[in-house]
Amino acid sequence: MRDDAVGETVGRRARSMQDKRERILAAATDLFHEHGFEGVTTQEISDRADVAAGTLFRYASSKSELFLMVYNEQLRSAIADGAHRARRETDVSHAVCALVEPIMVAATGRDSAVVYQRELLFGSPDEQYRAEGLALVAGLEDAVADRLVVAVLTARGTETVDPMLRQAAMRAARSVFAVLNLLLVQPCTSAHPGSDVREELREQTAQIVRGLLVTVDERP
Repeated sequence: MRDDAVGETVGRRARSMQDKRERILAAATDLFHEHGFEGVTTQEISDRADVAAGTLFRYASSKSELFLMVYNEQLRSAIADGAHRARRETDVSHAVCALVEPIMVAATGRDSAVVYQRELLFGSPDEQYRAEGLALVAGLEDAVADRLVVAVLTARGTETVDPMLRQAAMRAARSVFAVLNLLLVQPCTSAHPGSDVREELREQTAQIVRGLLVTVDERP
C-alpha cells in the first residue's frame, strides 16, 4: 500500500475514533445531567451514543470512568474560566477566590460534586480519567500557589523564591481546595443550614491567604 493510502487510512480511523468519543461524551453528559450517576446505565449511554457496548468500554472502562470523563471536562472549563477571572484581580485574596469559585458555580444545585469527589478519592489508581482528574486538581493547586508566591515576593520587593515559601504556598493552596470541596458537599448534608456557600468560600479563602501572609512575614 502506498504511503499516501496508509496515511489516509490512519486519518480516517482517527476521525472515526474521535467522532465516537465525542458521541459517547455527549450522551454521558446529557444522561448524567438528566438522571444523576445512580440513575444511568452504561447500556443507556451506549444506546444514546449509537455505539456498541464493547466499543463504549474501549473509551472508558466503567460507568465511574464515564462519569469522570464528563466532569473532568466541566472541571477543566471551570479552571480555565477561573484563570481568566484571576488575571483581572489585583488583590491576592480576590484572585485566589476567582481561581476556584467557577468550580463551585458549575456544581451548584447538583449532587455531581459528591460523586466526583468520591470517584477521584477512591477510584482505581489505574483508571485513565481518574489520573486525568487528579492532574487537573494538581494544576489548580499549583496555580493558586503561584499567585500566593507572587503576592509574597511583591510585598518583599524581591524575586527570590526560597523552598520554604513555596512549601507554605502549596499548603495554603491545598487548604483552599479542601475548603472548596467541603463547601461543595455542604448542600447535600444538614451542616450549616442557610449559610451562603459562595460567601463562605470568599471569607475562608481570605482567611487562609491572610494566615499565609502573616506566617511568611513573621518567619526569621
